[in-house]
Amino acid sequence: RNSLGSYLFLYQENELSHTEVCQARMFSQSSVVCECNATHCDSVGRVTLPAVGHYLSFLSSEAGSRLHREQGQVQRNSTGTALRITLVPEQKYQHIKGFGGAMTDSAAINILSLSAGAQDQLLRQYFSPEGIEYNVVRVPMASCDFSTRLYTYADSPGDYGLLNFSLAEEDTHMKIPLLHRAQALSARPLSLFASAWTAPSWLKTNGALIGKGSLKGQPGDKEYKTWAQYYIRFLEEYEKHNLSFWGLTTGNEPTAGELTNYSFQALGFRPEQQRDWIAMDLGPALHSSRYAKTRLMILDDQRLLLPYWAKVVLSDTHAARYVHGIGLHWYLDHVAPAKITLGTTHDLYPEYFLFGTEACSGWTSFDRGVQLGSWKRAEDYASDIIEDLNNHVTGWTDWNLALDQGGGPNWVKNFVDSTIIVDHSRDVFYKQPTFYSMAHFSKFLWEGSQRVGVSTSGHSALESSAFIRPDGSAALIVLNRSDAEVPFEVWDQTVGFLPSSAPPHSILTLLWNRS
Repeated sequence: RNSLGSYLFLYQENELSHTEVCQARMFSQSSVVCECNATHCDSVGRVTLPAVGHYLSFLSSEAGSRLHREQGQVQRNSTGTALRITLVPEQKYQHIKGFGGAMTDSAAINILSLSAGAQDQLLRQYFSPEGIEYNVVRVPMASCDFSTRLYTYADSPGDYGLLNFSLAEEDTHMKIPLLHRAQALSARPLSLFASAWTAPSWLKTNGALIGKGSLKGQPGDKEYKTWAQYYIRFLEEYEKHNLSFWGLTTGNEPTAGELTNYSFQALGFRPEQQRDWIAMDLGPALHSSRYAKTRLMILDDQRLLLPYWAKVVLSDTHAARYVHGIGLHWYLDHVAPAKITLGTTHDLYPEYFLFGTEACSGWTSFDRGVQLGSWKRAEDYASDIIEDLNNHVTGWTDWNLALDQGGGPNWVKNFVDSTIIVDHSRDVFYKQPTFYSMAHFSKFLWEGSQRVGVSTSGHSALESSAFIRPDGSAALIVLNRSDAEVPFEVWDQTVGFLPSSAPPHSILTLLWNRS
């Protein structure tokens, strides 16, 4: 057959099985990336659960498995394995909102640098029912460090009425069309949330978009009122393009704008200022607009700041009535134990959801930039997500959806890693191990899934989290960061014993019907 005929034949076969194998490529790291182009990409496919008495397992590992699917048989009796993980469905915790990544200017530039076919392939990998089914997208309001230039939507000095407010070409030509394409591929509505990095320079104490600076005046003054209206104008302009937002944050990393010589876009807020701006300006502006149901998340910064930041803002009833959740960045999680930050905050304010709004690898000076095939970074992601989920967090948002091989573009050279790395010179993209870390959660923990208890017999190297999904089926995610294989069994009283084993350096998702 000619090559087209054989390709069509392959395509039909793949459509039937819904999976293609990973085109594995090894670079200088401990594991592989999966290379994709316009015509080939591995995908997990649509997942249909077998009848009660059977379970599915999906395995990704340093050794090279990528969402490798197997079906197993539930046993009536214990296998006698030393380690037992017992599902405790009567212990009920938070409901899941979702998982996703950010459509930054840089992500959009990288996606659009590919051919039309490869662009579609990349978007399908994230958003389609055959892909990993992201349902959350963070959208920066105007520029951030992952932009090629500095701009806001209202750069005319003294424009307090925001008469010259307008979206940028980055929105109208890049981000918005890509968001429409992502939504068209998705089986369910995407939940978009917006974060601003900085106000226009003329509203700020330092007269610049970057560095240490906050809004001029005090909450209630015209600068604060204008900044609140800027959010409303953003929502209005995106609505004209047929995009609505599930959420907003009060601003990216408010503590960054308190740091002397901060190198890129920032707007400083202390928690007291954030509290009063919400109570006097942003809250009332949202409430009296068409966007009163938009979820407002405070903080959008490191969990190290909790519970202090939440106490300042949420103990004030005037501010708290407008707030729905608390946004978290992952960067200092290693110095901020989950129990005393997330746990304490949840105990104090259980009616406000906790939500991961930003995370990436390769951000530290000693471990900078892209590493093609790093399994350690995949484990870092999975471990942080499991820890967050086990401490009441309802979702987790990765940073840039795609970057180039240098970890950019980034106008201030703050290069980092991404779950997808684009090589536009070859019209290919690489799905990093972290892409599969995200998949083990995003693909299987549907919105509305509820975390339930687990109890483990004895100490083990495994990290795990369990959920009952909206259709009543169960999902268990297991991470093994150790060098040894760990056999275990899952006991679910309603169905029996699920014999399994976690290979060294692996992530497993187990799924089963309970009735």
